[in-house]
Amino acid sequence: MRTTKQEASVRAARWLFLVLCTCFATAFADEPARTHGVWVWHGPSIAQSAADVQALRAFCESQHITEVYLSVSEHGDMPDLGRFASVIGPLHQSHLRVEALLSSANADEPGSHRDKLLARVREVVRFSRATPKNGFDGIHLDIEPQQRAENKGAGNLRFLDGLIAAYRAVRSIAEPAHLSVNADIQNKLLKGDASQRRMLLTSLPRLTLMLYEVSRPNDGDSVEQQAAKLRDASAKFLQMAYADLDDANLATLVIAVRTADYGKNLPAMLDALDRANRANSHYQGWARHAFNDVLGTAP
Repeated sequence: MRTTKQEASVRAARWLFLVLCTCFATAFADEPARTHGVWVWHGPSIAQSAADVQALRAFCESQHITEVYLSVSEHGDMPDLGRFASVIGPLHQSHLRVEALLSSANADEPGSHRDKLLARVREVVRFSRATPKNGFDGIHLDIEPQQRAENKGAGNLRFLDGLIAAYRAVRSIAEPAHLSVNADIQNKLLKGDASQRRMLLTSLPRLTLMLYEVSRPNDGDSVEQQAAKLRDASAKFLQMAYADLDDANLATLVIAVRTADYGKNLPAMLDALDRANRANSHYQGWARHAFNDVLGTAP
């Protein structure tokens, strides 16, 4: 039977469609999995409220979140970690990773402050080993020596050696227990020289850059203008971080933005980050600060 021109055209169109689908599938398969994180402060209080836990789970599912940074202390005290099973369990059911968020302004200093942090890391490890289904998947560090007066000022990185020592100490405890370690950093740390950045970027496998104050809701900028500014800033700091470094074991970067800077435009900014940095192998994804804005309990 002879094939009509119309049938030939249909077959050709189908063939082209299959080729395009294959190309797109291959392209996306080659892309690394992106992190989409969110901070959750007042973790002990949220763990006591079934409604808040359900709201958190629903929020993560609706906003395409892949991991949660759950604070495990409040007012300086860390309660029995067993109470967090009521939060972690439902989040795990939604295929979400959960990292224990530990904060300190002084853990870069050896002695009591660092010892306190490491003791808490060990508690997280013990709890997670004892309850693997409802245990934490990683440690998320929020160590902020830059907040102390002696460490302020452009180019003042006198605390860097101690900070890196703290990172490495946490990593030595967490990784043997199969817990990942991630840490928040300010852009000041990426302005050091190549040797300083190499030390930082080899201390942990992943770092989260707090890219705040690029825009403000009252700037008068359109969504497109805000997105352009954020794309430029993220490209600038990604380039700055890895300039003159070709080591094979450098950390990847998650770019963090906050509700206070973008308000209702925040989801559009997160999408802009993924689109702009899709081809950058150092870009790990984005994180948003914070779920507490939704609850009205921001720290």
